This record gives sequence, structure tokens and C-alpha cells, in this order.
Amino acid sequence: MVKYSPVLKAQIISEHLDHDIGGAELARKYCLPKRQVNDWIHQYHLGGVETIRSQKSKRKFSVEFKLNVIDYYQTHDESLAEVAVKYQVLASQISVWRTTFIREGYNGLKAHPKGRPTKMKRKKKQIRQLEKQSEIERLR
Repeated sequence: MVKYSPVLKAQIISEHLDHDIGGAELARKYCLPKRQVNDWIHQYHLGGVETIRSQKSKRKFSVEFKLNVIDYYQTHDESLAEVAVKYQVLASQISVWRTTFIREGYNGLKAHPKGRPTKMKRKKKQIRQLEKQSEIERLR
């Protein structure tokens, strides 16, 4: 996935606002996907300048935050994009949280350990430690 600079996004949005140029024409001018340019314009109209800035670091969300977002989406008559802009998360992420909550409940929203589980158990280390302890006991 290509990351575009906030300067480019701001330039495209300002051209759209100043000269009333459509997203398709701007996409052709800058050789960008039309859908991407239209998404930037739509996000700008929903949430303003803050929506075009990129996140500097990976964020971690608590279970309570996820539940608040899901609850807000289900109780208010707003689109997924509008809720995403309000909480500054991706719309697809809200959708994933919602389906996970429906399938697995509260525990599905908790953080899970990353990576694959180890195939080999750590029994050798435990055996060595037991052998060392028994040697110490024999010497006593």
C-alpha cells in the first residue's frame, strides 16, 4: 500500500475547492487512483484538515474504546465513514471490531498475543533446572 504525503493530499483538496475540479480529473492530472482521490475529498468534507494527516505511530485501542465506537455506530444514524472520522479510526477497522464482537463477544475485542505459538515445549530447560537442583541437594 502506497502512503501519500499530507502535502500532496492538501494540494489536491485545495485544487478541488479553489477551482471546483472533480476527483476524476484530479486523479488523471496527478496519475493517482480515482477512488483514492475521491476518498480524500470525502474525508475532508466530513472531518476537515485533520483527516488528511497521516498517523505517526501505531495506536493501540482499549476494549472500552472499541465498545464505545461500536455502540455509537449502532445507536446513531450515521454512516461508517462519519463514525470513523469522528473517532479518527479506519472505517474498515470499525467493521472488523463489530463483526468480531458479534461473533466472539467481549473477549474477542481483547488484545491477543502476536506470532505463532511455539511448537516445541520448553521441557528441556525445565529438566536441566531440575537436574541442577538435584545436584545441589546431593552435594548438601
